[in-house]
Amino acid sequence: MDKTPPPSLSIELFPPKDEAGEIKLWGAIEHLREIHPDFVSVTYGAGGSTRDRTIRIAEEFTSRTGIATVAHLTCVGSTREELESILNHYESAGITSILALRGDPVGGPSAPWVSHPGGFDHADQLVELAAKRGGFTIGVAAFPDGHPSSNGNLEKDIDVLIRKEELGATFATTQFFFDAEKYISLIEGLRARGSKLPVIAGILPITNLKQLNRMAQLGGTPIPKRVTEKFLGREENPEAVREIGVEIATKLCKDLIDAGTPGLHFYTMNTSTATLEIVKNLGISRGA
Repeated sequence: MDKTPPPSLSIELFPPKDEAGEIKLWGAIEHLREIHPDFVSVTYGAGGSTRDRTIRIAEEFTSRTGIATVAHLTCVGSTREELESILNHYESAGITSILALRGDPVGGPSAPWVSHPGGFDHADQLVELAAKRGGFTIGVAAFPDGHPSSNGNLEKDIDVLIRKEELGATFATTQFFFDAEKYISLIEGLRARGSKLPVIAGILPITNLKQLNRMAQLGGTPIPKRVTEKFLGREENPEAVREIGVEIATKLCKDLIDAGTPGLHFYTMNTSTATLEIVKNLGISRGA
């Protein structure tokens, strides 16, 4: 009997704001190479604030490690011509995969969207631009808990994903979430509509409660009561928080693997310990 192949493993990094942060980032990368990630994604800061640093880090990462890089591309603050120039930069650096996102406004996800003159307003326009240009594998975002603008309408989210698939998207990576059933419902909804889009599950190892709450508020991700209750009385104990976070993420990953997820994508927050522990707990052996 054929065994189901293990899920792909990937990690997300964000461009540091200064030289000290960059030194920390490269240190984390060296440790994370132990899991032999299939790819690494490099994100923009809020409102596209680190776009130039994202481009540089993505290019440098590819040249220094040889690991495939998925570079973010967002609509925020860019004209069509600037977006085409960024794609040229990526191509010249040997980057062949992008994650096409609308991106958050400068004021955060809840701020009103302001169109950039000569730019795009939706991620599907980025998908179309990159697909017509050619040369890139194109990823998009998926939201098991629902996109903040869809008001809980899962069918609307599925419509958007299918539209992006039709335009040329070849995979999706989810926002972080804590309920495996929400992911399963999203996949079942896509498959019922004939979609073959692989959807990689995004995992956030909880290591800092303030950081978790901030990210959840920004992204509109609900934190289940069963998750928050596990930290009661441990809020001021960083080691206990990390251990509980690893336990929660390990259980979620096991449920997702049982459900057949094609990949696990770890939002590392530029640290390595928790992600390494989770992968070890899962018993996923990776060759060099």
